[in-house]
Amino acid sequence: MTSQKVRRCLRFNVLGPLEGWSGGDRLRLGGTIRERVLVALLLETGNVLPLSRLVNAVWGEDPPPTAAHQIRKAIADLRRIIPDGTSVLVTDGRGYRAQVTDTELDLAEFRGAVSCAATAAEQGRAADAVEALRTAIALWRGPVLPDGGGPLIEAASTMLYERYLTAAERLYELRLGLGESVDLVVDLRELVDRHPLRETLRCQLMLALYRAGRQAEALDEYTRVRALLSEELGIDPGPRLISVYEGILRDSPEVGSPVPGSADPRPPSASGSGVPAPCTLPYDLADFSGRAKEVGELLAQARTESGYGTRIVVIDGMGGCGKTTLAVHAAHQLSAEFPDGQLYLDLQGYTAGDRQPIPAETALGDLLRACNIAEDAIPDGIAGRTALWRATLNGKRLLLLLDNAADAVAIRPLLPTDRGCLVLITSRTRLVDLDGAEWISLDVMSAADSATLIEGTLGSRRVAAEPEAALELTRLCGHLPLALRIATARLRNRPRWTLQYLVERLRDETRRLDELDSGERSVDATLRLSYQALDEKCRNVFRFLALHPGHTVDVQSVAAMLDSEPKYVEDILERLLDVHFLQQPDIGLYAMHELVRTFARGLHDDWTGPADTLAVERLLTYYLTATETACGTLFPGRHDRPTGIARSGAELPELADAGSARDWFRREHAVLLNLVPLAERYGYHRHTVWLARNIAFSLNASGYLNEFAQVSRAAVGAARRLGEPAMLGVSLSNLGVACWSLGLLAEGMTVAEEGLAIAVQVGDRHTEAHSESSLGLYKSLLGRFPEALTHLQRAIAHERELGSARAEVETLTVLSTLYEQWGRYREATVVADRAVALARQLGHHESELVALTDSAFAYAGSAEYGTAAEYLTRARELCDETRDPGQVAITLALSADIAHRLGEPAQVSGLIERSLALGRSSASPLRRAKVENMVGRLMCRTGEHSTALALHTDAHELTLAAGYRPEHGYALAGMAEATRALGDEQTAAGYRLRAAELFTAMGVHGRRDGN
Repeated sequence: MTSQKVRRCLRFNVLGPLEGWSGGDRLRLGGTIRERVLVALLLETGNVLPLSRLVNAVWGEDPPPTAAHQIRKAIADLRRIIPDGTSVLVTDGRGYRAQVTDTELDLAEFRGAVSCAATAAEQGRAADAVEALRTAIALWRGPVLPDGGGPLIEAASTMLYERYLTAAERLYELRLGLGESVDLVVDLRELVDRHPLRETLRCQLMLALYRAGRQAEALDEYTRVRALLSEELGIDPGPRLISVYEGILRDSPEVGSPVPGSADPRPPSASGSGVPAPCTLPYDLADFSGRAKEVGELLAQARTESGYGTRIVVIDGMGGCGKTTLAVHAAHQLSAEFPDGQLYLDLQGYTAGDRQPIPAETALGDLLRACNIAEDAIPDGIAGRTALWRATLNGKRLLLLLDNAADAVAIRPLLPTDRGCLVLITSRTRLVDLDGAEWISLDVMSAADSATLIEGTLGSRRVAAEPEAALELTRLCGHLPLALRIATARLRNRPRWTLQYLVERLRDETRRLDELDSGERSVDATLRLSYQALDEKCRNVFRFLALHPGHTVDVQSVAAMLDSEPKYVEDILERLLDVHFLQQPDIGLYAMHELVRTFARGLHDDWTGPADTLAVERLLTYYLTATETACGTLFPGRHDRPTGIARSGAELPELADAGSARDWFRREHAVLLNLVPLAERYGYHRHTVWLARNIAFSLNASGYLNEFAQVSRAAVGAARRLGEPAMLGVSLSNLGVACWSLGLLAEGMTVAEEGLAIAVQVGDRHTEAHSESSLGLYKSLLGRFPEALTHLQRAIAHERELGSARAEVETLTVLSTLYEQWGRYREATVVADRAVALARQLGHHESELVALTDSAFAYAGSAEYGTAAEYLTRARELCDETRDPGQVAITLALSADIAHRLGEPAQVSGLIERSLALGRSSASPLRRAKVENMVGRLMCRTGEHSTALALHTDAHELTLAAGYRPEHGYALAGMAEATRALGDEQTAAGYRLRAAELFTAMGVHGRRDGN
């Protein structure tokens, strides 16, 4: 069964006691720790939760010493229990992430139904909104993990319960608007009994009773809640309760049954003055598009009743991300719910020119005038104006949009205190000092929303004519709404321009910000305002960040670049995060939006050049020191070489054990690849050589073979420019390995021969041994077995003399393969077993997997299949996602062959499927060809001759192109066997003859089918 079929039946329920289902079977998840770990991950589906957060979710502030181990064990157990568990609970960097679809999680369905209800209500489809909310509420079975969880889970449970109650309130509000009353009383009374202080529910119960002809009971509800509020909280009922109560007393039409078709009954306006309510909102964009999720979230937060005061929702985000547009759009949708006015005020926190932020006293004067307060009635001084402002809003339902705020200090005097009011605030910085606010941090638009915006402004026909250019346009604009608006405005004003023409102009990064300028609107000017608002320390760090080659950076590397303490740098980075110049993909990691990076690069010029060069040198030295340390951990026995560069004194990340070193290499992968061209660009050729050497070790071990060749070529070029023969020999040696991995045998031979000559010339015995080993490898691949044997024997002699056990392991694995392909199986087993023993002595060694697999090949050649199976069992234990996929594929393919020979067919198909998939994902055509030949022979034995022929044919093409003669011979032999079995004896005879000639030329006698 495929993983998709397994996943199709999966279901998790967290809205109540945790449940997991696979089809009709309930999963026995078992154990408190497992349940809490799984719930924590499911509550934040799609987000990476670091280990520390999971520990906190399970034990809170008092975890046991073995907490991390117990979390990892729980994850492993859950992956075993859950069908296709490794794709459900995914390891991501330093943490874990739950990957489930909306239909696999009740919480996702709940959120989706609530969102659908909001959309339906906004569009006037009240009945559809009611059904969606019924669906959402039906999913609720009780609190999350009612038997207890850590503080994180308890907080999430409280938040979700609040959303459930909000959804219930909205459902009853809609049903009241549709004319229902009698049927609501029982359900509302039950909720009111459970939440007696929740005024919205009490209002709804009073309306339902009144409309059902039970006026006295409705008034009695008010009497009870007024006494309860006074006794419990020492406060009076809110304006909405009072308004409903007074309306019922007067038999006001406003609290009576609604006109048929009305879907949003509301209590009467508190002003009742007959004066038109003030509205100073800017116009809503007619072509507003996208942001459906953010609009839904903003409306939901705005409509959530505040327990004690004015509702405050803050929208923060980088300049140009569309905060004001979103806030204005939402305010217009909410306007009918605030009949006493909708006010807008630009606080000018970030404004071009000499204009300063508006003082609170001035802002209060503007707001009071907008509320028709006479000029002579407005007092001087901030205290008097604040008191008048709050008194003016007492008992009113007013929406206030405060745009472009710089800080919380300027906002506090403007905040109403009445619970009927709503304040929306936009700011480029996170107003962390504003207590009691809800937050929406606005990111750039999604790819889908960006495409919708472009299509909405340019028209579907124009976009459909150039779909690829439209997609690239959104990418070059960084999905930033301001950039997209400017770009599409230019295209609309220049009908002769094609999308592709503008894309080509934007591709030039040095002019990209110039292109995104339409006079009044400019991405550069918008970002510059945020930059100028920073203090000098933040500006300096921001400028230097543009020099870092990583899309994501960590504190240690930035501190090294700046020659500063990590704690100081982290504080600055957090400040840049608060003003949205940085993003935070994970704890301790920071990233820049591409247009922000382009802006930051534009801040560098000839004046900053000397400081830039020193910063780059410090950064390169830091990474050289870190990669040296990580390689020393991961590759024991590696020959240490003097670099001529002093070690960095900066604080390094944790690299003491293999797991942390491997994780660091994985996390820094993109940065490390970009460091080599950075070193070249600044002329640090010595750094280029030694960084490339360290990075190459990790790339080779992980199967990044094209990148391995790329950095090795750069190192060779740098060594040649330096005129350093010893460094050139080392670099050529690494490039030779990369060429072998990629099947570039002719180039690899030339490189290895030059490396050997240089090593002999300068007396570098280590490089000489490595070059001899490489030449032995190449000549064995070319079928020149006697010459290969001579080179390999020389290499082993040098390595033993030098005491280089690590290098000897690698050469022994090549020699055992040579003997095995030559048909000298007994010698192959001796050599392979020696490699396995040496690898074990070294401790952790990446060649152990190769050595164990080679031993299995040798024993299989001698028909000792049981022994081969034992070696393969040990080899498979070393196969994980950190290994070269091509090597893992070979191990699995041989495992399938041996399992079949030992009469264990149940394992075979799975091993074959995985080996072929990994072989095809490998960048090495040689390993792919070997895997296809091995699986092809197995397919022939099981009667699947057409499949076998296809595999051998592909292997034939790969080996012919590369000149890989032994596997070329096996491919021809396999094609002959498959073709014969398919009834074409004449063609089979031709293949058989060519294979025999090839094996004879190589000196291979006896078995020539590769088995």
